[in-house]
Amino acid sequence: MATYFLFGKYSPEAKKGISAGRTEKANQLITKYKGKIVSVYALLGEKDLVIIATFPGTEQALKYSLAVSKMTGIAFATSEAIPVKDFDKMASGI
Repeated sequence: MATYFLFGKYSPEAKKGISAGRTEKANQLITKYKGKIVSVYALLGEKDLVIIATFPGTEQALKYSLAVSKMTGIAFATSEAIPVKDFDKMASGI
């Protein structure tokens, strides 16, 4: 399973829908895409929240990102996270 960070930015409409119930629905939606929530944090700054999750691949991460955006109105930027030791191996020899 690969790790993905989904950075979210609330639109004015999405802010109106903030609730524990919506959060729970978003967390439950991930199972449809064979993913698992590792953790979720509210952020102060440029982005409003981050979902750290695992998925079997990029296709499932993409589908969840689009589905959760559609459900919540929150715009997500999704990035795969590469463990540093794996990154170092990939970058060796450059």
